[in-house]
This record gives sequence, structure tokens and C-alpha cells, in this order.
Amino acid sequence: MSNAILQMHAGDSVGVALKALMPGDQLTDALACREEVPAGHKVSLRDVAAGDALYKYGQMIGVASQEILAGSHVHVHNLQYVEVAANAGAAAHADADTTDNAPQSAGTFDGYIRPDGQVGTRNYIGVMATVNCSATVVARIARHFDSHPALRCASVDGVVPLTHQTGCGIAAGEGVDLNVLRRVLSGYLKNPNFYGWVVVGLGCEVNQADGLLDEIDDRLRAGIRTVGIQDAGGTSAAIEEGVAAVEALLQGAARVERQPAPLSALKVGLQCGGSDGWSGITANPALGAAVDRVVANGGSAILAETPEIYGAEQLLYNRAASPEIAAELQSKVDWWQDYLARHGQDMNNNPSPGNLAGGITTILEKSLGAVAKSGTSPLNRVLSYAEPSAVGGLLFMDSPGYDPCSVTGEIAAGANLICFTTGRGSTSGAAGAPTLKLASNHQLYSRMSE
Repeated sequence: MSNAILQMHAGDSVGVALKALMPGDQLTDALACREEVPAGHKVSLRDVAAGDALYKYGQMIGVASQEILAGSHVHVHNLQYVEVAANAGAAAHADADTTDNAPQSAGTFDGYIRPDGQVGTRNYIGVMATVNCSATVVARIARHFDSHPALRCASVDGVVPLTHQTGCGIAAGEGVDLNVLRRVLSGYLKNPNFYGWVVVGLGCEVNQADGLLDEIDDRLRAGIRTVGIQDAGGTSAAIEEGVAAVEALLQGAARVERQPAPLSALKVGLQCGGSDGWSGITANPALGAAVDRVVANGGSAILAETPEIYGAEQLLYNRAASPEIAAELQSKVDWWQDYLARHGQDMNNNPSPGNLAGGITTILEKSLGAVAKSGTSPLNRVLSYAEPSAVGGLLFMDSPGYDPCSVTGEIAAGANLICFTTGRGSTSGAAGAPTLKLASNHQLYSRMSE
């Protein structure tokens, strides 16, 4: 609208301050600012009565808790969360404008082609614990290779430990916890960023290594070694056996070289964390545009964090490839609403203090910005946590709104690259996939350039 504010949609009742505003600053020819408004925060473009809805991105982001005069700062003091009506949008699934995801060009990237045809963006050796009891042995094996000569080879990117806090006294059979754990661990064993694995168990745990390996393609089994601490004779002996197993795998990994691979082999995990008022305007839409190009070349992208699509889920319903996919996504959102209600909470416990300081006021506003990183491609499938998919294109994976947990599930689902937007400055990374950090504003990029 001017060099002072940005209106994201013609029907919006708020604009975004492009710079820090002071009382008297001209917002438009007919409107002046009434009070200080930090850059990235919202300013009212018209008078709003108490109880009226406010709009940004063309969507409701909450209601006025008091009268708001045009030119006023809009934030937690006068904008409040309101629960979205029971997600009627999925039942009313409608066609929406989406990007044509037919392959458009022969795009390629240089990757590591694996025996099962998948392609890695990195060439790691992994060391995995089947149980919490073997975590120390796993960590010691990996630490042995911190400065190992083999890692000076351009083809080997590192030895990555994967530990967790369960796997021992865990319900067997069809227990949810064991199934999720095995899905995550077997997903990592299949992830193409790993040349091979050393799987370390204690020996008496419920989550036995044999159960994990039963789910692995025979073409990948040759790259997996197992170590049992009890069979080896104790901790020190198991570390020694594990180190020898990694060294054997490193010899093969060092001979693997990058080769041109089609973009259809790229599977990108999408994340945003430490978001600010710019995230939904700059970094997330830019990532969304890149996602559309990956999908158009036959690749895949995984959107996750179900609580962080709340308030924007209707946009995904309308992009679902079928009414059944829309209904499946609604069932995931409904589960989270029910789960929070049982614990006396609601979706608006997210945004975080950092999000608020950066200009985001409600989860509705945050979600509208977060969903922008998925682009405009059709939604092809809804996945459970860490579930792999033979279907490509844009996918949604159910997960908490917690970056480390969500990224873990995406990598287990096959993501070989993570793209992570941030406005405040998240330091979250991922063991097993390169994490590209995309800053929403230049000040953050300059301050946290590493």
C-alpha cells in the first residue's frame, strides 16, 4: 500500500508494518499511524468494533477484544484467539487453484544412488540403538570417528549416532509405542542418506534388531551390521566390535561418488520454527514456490506439524486430490483438538513468546503463514507419523508442532533434505539430513549468518 505498510489481501483489515512506525507516520494518503508499531507487526487499516473478526492473508486471524481505531497497533492487547468452527471445510471439499504438477523439465541434482534406487543427498554411516540400554555404546562408537582419517574422504559425510530412550519394557504385539518406534527406526535404516548402518542392541529388550531388519529390503540388508552387547561380552567389547563394523562400512562408502539424479528422487521435509511476522510473507511463500517446482519435476515434499495448520487447514482441504484425502486430514486435526481439550488446553497455546515478539498474535495467523511453505500443489496423501509413501508430490505427515520430533518423522518417512524457515533464529538441525535454514528477514541473516 505504501513504503510503510503491506496489505496481503484486498479484504484484509490489517496491514504489516514494513518498518518501525511512529505516531503520525503516514500509512496511506488518508490514514496516519496512531502509536508505535514494531516492524513486522500489524496495524489496523480501518475502525473495528469489539467482537468483530480481523483478517490477514484474506483469512480470519481472530476477533477484536476491544474497539480498535484505524492506524492502531493490533496485537495481543486487542486481538484475541477464537476457536475455528468444527472444520466444516473438509466435508465441503471443493476444487481450488493448484499448480499443475506434471513434470515440466529434466531437472537433476548430484546425489548418491542406492541399491534400491533411492538417492541420498549425503553419504553417512549410521549407528543405531535398538534400546535405551545401548545408547552409550552407540555414542562411543560414533565419537571414535570424530576425527577419523576416513572422514577426510570427500565421499563420506560422517558417522551419525541415533539413540532414544525406549525399546526395553515396551508393550509388544500391536502396541502403539512399539509400532511407532519401529516405524521410525526402520525408516532411518531405509533413508538413502545412509550408505550403511551398525545396529546395536543389549540383547534382552523387546525391540530386537531382527524385528527391524525383517522390514528392510534385501538390497539394503547387505549394508547393515548388528552388534549385541551381551553377546560381545560387555560395553567395551561391544564398542570395539562396533568400531570395526563401521570401519568396514567406511571402506565401501568411500568408493561411492555423486552422480546426476532426477529431481523426482528429491524428498524435502518442510519446517518452520522461531517464526516472526515476516515468515508468512517472505521465507514461507518463497519455500512454497520452490516446492511447486520440485513437485512439478516429479519430486516430493512433506508438510507436517498438525497443530500448526489449525486455522489454515481449509486451504489444504481445498487442495486435496480427493474428498477422502480431505476427510483424512480433518480426522488428524480433530484428534489434536480432542487431545488438547482432554488436557484443558487449546490450539492457541502455540504461538511461543518469540513468535509473539516477532508480530504473530494467534495460532490462526501463524498457521496461515506456515501453510504457505507447502506451495500450491495438490495434496496427494495424508500420512501417519514417520509413515513412508509410495505416492509422491505434496504429502502431509501428522506430527506434534515440535520441530525436532517433526523432522525426525520426516526423515524416517524418507526425506533426504530439510528446508527450515525461521524469523527469530532457530538453531535446530537434523541428524541424517542436511538442513537448509531460510531467514525471513535480512537482520536475522546478518546477525546469525553461521
